[in-house]
Amino acid sequence: MVDLILASASEARRRMLVAAGVQITLSPSRLDEDGLRQALAHDGASPRDMADALAEMKARKAADRHPGAVVLGSDQILEFEGAVLCKTETHHAARAQLTSLRGKTHTLWAAAVIYHRQQPIWRTMGEARLTMRNFSDAYLDAYLDRNWPDVAGSVGAYHIEGEGARLFSAISGDHFTILGLPIIPVLGYLSDRGFITT
Repeated sequence: MVDLILASASEARRRMLVAAGVQITLSPSRLDEDGLRQALAHDGASPRDMADALAEMKARKAADRHPGAVVLGSDQILEFEGAVLCKTETHHAARAQLTSLRGKTHTLWAAAVIYHRQQPIWRTMGEARLTMRNFSDAYLDAYLDRNWPDVAGSVGAYHIEGEGARLFSAISGDHFTILGLPIIPVLGYLSDRGFITT
């Protein structure tokens, strides 16, 4: 069996893979993601294409450090009304972002790119559309008081697997995409190639 590397520091992605019985080593790729997103937007890249490009950049960088390994790079982008929203760094910014999303629908794109022997060999994209309830200001404040700073590392400032589920009236698409990794096709590819046992 080859070594499997996750080119990410995401605890959520690591937990998903470990829960699925995949032994994986974390080797985060350090990128200026904000700068790269801005450059990609300047070049006319769609949010979907941004997720794919960032996932590939992460995988490529880690593959250079682990030339014999199978490397998984992944990225998630939140698209809202044609714009890309990023992780919020303050309680105030999270409140403003959730207020703008309230009562409306946004899209999460989650890309995965696999490198082997320093070459890209496979990619996939997950999409989920989420509609938020028209929750009250009082509930929003109480939600953030209970969940900040835990949700600070999550684009959208919510964890769908926790109290964040109460923010939504409708969700369509892959649950794992919402968590940040379209894991079902990833596991299928790894199994088909013999990189993990089936």
